[in-house]
Amino acid sequence: MIYTLGIDIGSTTTKCVILGDGNKYIADSLVIGGAGTKAPDEAFKLALKEASLEKESLSAVLATGYGRFNFSETSLQMSELSCHARGAYHVYPETRTIIDIGGQDAKVINLSPQGKIANFVMNDKCAAGTGRFLDVMAGVLQLKIDDFEMEADKADKSIRISNTCTVFAESEVISQLAKGENISNIVKGICESVATRVSYLAKRTNIEESICISGGVARNGAVRKALENELGRKIKYSQKSQFLGALGAASYAFEKFESSKEVL
Repeated sequence: MIYTLGIDIGSTTTKCVILGDGNKYIADSLVIGGAGTKAPDEAFKLALKEASLEKESLSAVLATGYGRFNFSETSLQMSELSCHARGAYHVYPETRTIIDIGGQDAKVINLSPQGKIANFVMNDKCAAGTGRFLDVMAGVLQLKIDDFEMEADKADKSIRISNTCTVFAESEVISQLAKGENISNIVKGICESVATRVSYLAKRTNIEESICISGGVARNGAVRKALENELGRKIKYSQKSQFLGALGAASYAFEKFESSKEVL
């Protein structure tokens, strides 16, 4: 079997996926920490351990994400847009729109029926609508990000967070806490705020079904639910949604390995 590894080095996390023969999902790993940290090396070693493989067993390694040019284990790179498109198409061949919400940016990618990128829009200038926004709010509320979905489910109403600037939104949340507002209601409002920002981005493209979501924020069920309400459409999600970029990278690694054999 031909083993290839894709590594997605983001701003806050690093993900790896190992494929067999370009389509069999062998193993994955996720380590907190992104570009400029030791996380890529740790995630690489962890993925090999999970697959019970040695580094020499890999036929090709391809990197994507913010830190793709600084990963010493490979000279193969591909943009995260291309890798997310390939990964989403691999899991959901019917996908026509990908919503990717990462630590520092949000992207909406339109795919052709063949899985090629037809259009995309990106927000990488402002933290609103990204994982960073949620991290800041979690710090103010003294909650873990993983608690947000549970808290939002307990809300009896939503406290609207109107400011688009993360700094001002932080002050707005502090003000609501000072008024004695219920934390669950504030959390629901925060998740809806993220969904609103991302929906604005999505509506700048030609949203087509089927829609899937990727990125770390995809794990937040409250954001997913709010985004479905904003768009009026169902959004597909799986436990592997955070790994779509790394999955696409592993698929491209296999493709490049096969191409190199043809040249020889």
